Amino acid sequence: MTQRTPPAQPDGMERHAKSRPRQPPAQDLPPSLLSSIWQRRTTLIAAFSLVAISVHLLLRFGVHSGTDVDRIPLLIALAVGGLLLLFDLIGKLLQREFGADLLGGIAIITSVVLGEYLAGSIIVLMLSGGDALERYALRSASSVLAALAKRMPSTAHRKHESEIVDVALHEVAVGDTLVIYPHDICPVDGVVIEGHGVMDESYLTGEPFRITKTSGSTVLSGAINGASALTICATQLAADSRYSRIMEVMRESEATRPHLRRLGDRLGAIYTPVALVVALLAWMISGESIRFLAVLVIATPCPLIIAIPVAIIGSISLCARRAIIVKSPVVLEQIAECRTAIFDKTGTLTYGAPTLTEQLTAPGFVSSDVLTLAASLERYSKHPLARAILVAAGEAGLPLPEATDVDEQPGHGLRGTVSGHQVRISSRIQLVGQKLAVAEQLPPIMGGLECMVVIDQRYAATLRFRDAPRADSHSFVNHLGPKHQFRTVMIVSGDRESEVRYLAEQVGITEIYAEQSPEQKLAIVRAETALAKTLYVGDGINDAPAMMAATVGMAIGQHSDVTTEAAGVVIMDNSLQKVDEFMHISRRMRVIALQSAAGGMALSIIGMGFAAGGYLSPVGGAIAQEIIDVLAVLNALRAAFPPAVIHDL
Repeated sequence: MTQRTPPAQPDGMERHAKSRPRQPPAQDLPPSLLSSIWQRRTTLIAAFSLVAISVHLLLRFGVHSGTDVDRIPLLIALAVGGLLLLFDLIGKLLQREFGADLLGGIAIITSVVLGEYLAGSIIVLMLSGGDALERYALRSASSVLAALAKRMPSTAHRKHESEIVDVALHEVAVGDTLVIYPHDICPVDGVVIEGHGVMDESYLTGEPFRITKTSGSTVLSGAINGASALTICATQLAADSRYSRIMEVMRESEATRPHLRRLGDRLGAIYTPVALVVALLAWMISGESIRFLAVLVIATPCPLIIAIPVAIIGSISLCARRAIIVKSPVVLEQIAECRTAIFDKTGTLTYGAPTLTEQLTAPGFVSSDVLTLAASLERYSKHPLARAILVAAGEAGLPLPEATDVDEQPGHGLRGTVSGHQVRISSRIQLVGQKLAVAEQLPPIMGGLECMVVIDQRYAATLRFRDAPRADSHSFVNHLGPKHQFRTVMIVSGDRESEVRYLAEQVGITEIYAEQSPEQKLAIVRAETALAKTLYVGDGINDAPAMMAATVGMAIGQHSDVTTEAAGVVIMDNSLQKVDEFMHISRRMRVIALQSAAGGMALSIIGMGFAAGGYLSPVGGAIAQEIIDVLAVLNALRAAFPPAVIHDL
């Protein structure tokens, strides 16, 4: 097994949030009506072009047959819709993007020059309709930064003498005394000075369990408080606290997110020059410019522009029915090309909760009796390990007698009377310090968590806990190489090295990074993505920057709004089987999309031959292209229906 050394941090990564200008979150800048209309311009152009063509046909073959009045709707459609589309195309050309729609733009210009307004309007309809479908497929929720800002409280409860006053978060100073109410989110980093409870820090640190907090314990901004109020002393300003640093890393990651080239653009980059060469040769050999337009019209790659988005939308619909939410459709195209799989540990490959994995019973005691007494007492505890003991007792079918005289003091463990026995559950340090056991009696210290059981003043057992691997983790990991062509699989976790190493051995992964901060996770993912396309699977806020930097980011579960915003895919069920299902749906979508695109282009190439020979007019080419589009779309619609086998785990 390889313990890998994290790559060096990018320059400036460790600067505090206050050292950079603060940008307002996305929700503070609602789009105006004008910008909203501009974002939907292709949908409006498609609708307007369809109406214009319908009115033209009505006038041409109806009341104004034989006049030029019927051209007016087409001219308006070309003047409005055509110019807007050409404006977008010019912008792409300036950015050196030569996509599939370039042919359409050239065909629009040529149709206007040659007076073939109907053919030009049909091309406007095809281009805008395809782009509208693409924008519909790409439409997603609000930004990750907005979710981060929304999750963090805007006020803190500052305590002065006996009075508690709500103050704005930026007014909190180092040394202020703050009260964190039950189930509140901690506003700043600090130290507990009063109270006893637990906090869930798993989505910030990667540690899998709720952490007990008592006087002297550190707390992190963004952690979720348990059922007890805590009083803390602030040790950092809000702008310097852990949560703000994650926001700053996220802001930097979002700004440098790589652009992924779409499947249609890659195919169009090959197809477009070929079509232009054929059109120019037809013009040069025949001397008829109308053939140049006819070739371009039939060559307009609408199967790329329309059929691929239809296949994507169908696959998104299928995923939704399988409890898989696709937020960024580009991942459907990209995941099949990923060759490095990076997994967080807690809640991803594991259940994210402690499980009793080992019970070492001292001589003179019976394991089932010890577990019965311990579980009976733990029913009255809020300690993170209590539920694991109760679950183990339940699975063993053990009866739980009532406990009396239950007492749980911070730092001193849990004690009480069960069936006439004095039972105590405490730590190794407490037992040795109070001479209830000697170090030689106790088993050696191992990784994970542990607690000691004392019965009638005698050491009885050591209970050991781990964050257990998911039942399907091992089979899933072994499945990635043979079935999905992943060459590298690794764990990148904020948890302790002993815990990460233990999990890696259980699931069959040899490359690990342990005790990694969000900044370090981000640097690791960037380094790996520079070598090969990456899949990152996680579930915590500390995974969000890495998810955004990976080629494909995937969140398991609905634990955090921030994580689900950062991910391109959200697995609603806590199941690795759903990850496998998504990979199979993606692979099938690519096959169907390529069938539609390649089949449509093949038919278009045949049509180009007829157009180049003068056997197909521009309007005839436009109609033929529409027939090809219908066939391509019908095939693409198959992506919305589940295959016979949707996973093979």
